Amino acid sequence: MDRIPFGVSQFDSLIGGGSPPGSVVLLAGDAGAGAREFAYTSATINALGHVDSDLFELHYGPIDSHSDLPDEVHYVSFTANEPEIFDELTHTIDETLVGPAADAISFEDLSAEYFQLSPIPNDWYVEKRRTITDLGSSHDRRGVLEALGEYLSENAPRNLVVVDSLTDLSSLPDEQVDWNQMVMLLKGMKKAAKAWGGLILVLVAQESLTERQMGALMSATDGTITFEWESGGNERARTMFVREYRGVLSRIEEESIIRFETEIQSDGLDISNVRKIR
Repeated sequence: MDRIPFGVSQFDSLIGGGSPPGSVVLLAGDAGAGAREFAYTSATINALGHVDSDLFELHYGPIDSHSDLPDEVHYVSFTANEPEIFDELTHTIDETLVGPAADAISFEDLSAEYFQLSPIPNDWYVEKRRTITDLGSSHDRRGVLEALGEYLSENAPRNLVVVDSLTDLSSLPDEQVDWNQMVMLLKGMKKAAKAWGGLILVLVAQESLTERQMGALMSATDGTITFEWESGGNERARTMFVREYRGVLSRIEEESIIRFETEIQSDGLDISNVRKIR
């Protein structure tokens, strides 16, 4: 495959059909500005392409001749289980699309690994079907980074994976996950992704980062797309900006595009306007 669709139709059409395979892309956004909605749209639309071609074509359109859908779609969360993520998806995208798409999305809940060393009661995050005994003795427990790494090794090749989110990892105590480990995780992911040939989208809240931290994350990934609010008069607009991205930014620059305006509709996030250099 030459490209993997993001599932955001107008954006894909402007960049040659989607992302180069083997990419790790940082989706960094202000709260509600579109980063999470972009990830939800990408997972839902790509999954929909596997289960309902008519709905897919109606809401996305034909796939570019240079693009192929990922073989599978995976959604990894550190703090939410499948029903919780499903609810979040339906808050953004119409349930008539999310319902069938969810059948083709593999949800992975790493809450047990994430919360295991915290003072939070186990029954707050361990599903009833997974008992405390199932978690094993303390010396057998996986760390959250190890759990994520194992999951990606098994499920990232030729697939779309959404990782939700680095913000959750950064809020853990340093003795569990420190900043350098997070950056190293991304660098390792970037290297492995070249062999995997899929697409990994990594969410992070931009306001939680210093400029130096943001720079470190950008250098550890293949591409960075930022989502921000812009105010003008009495209105606010969601904007999307490709800060760097191998194989994508050059195409955007060829079109003299400097920023995208986005909107959230019943079928997810899409481009509403393109700003060009005058």
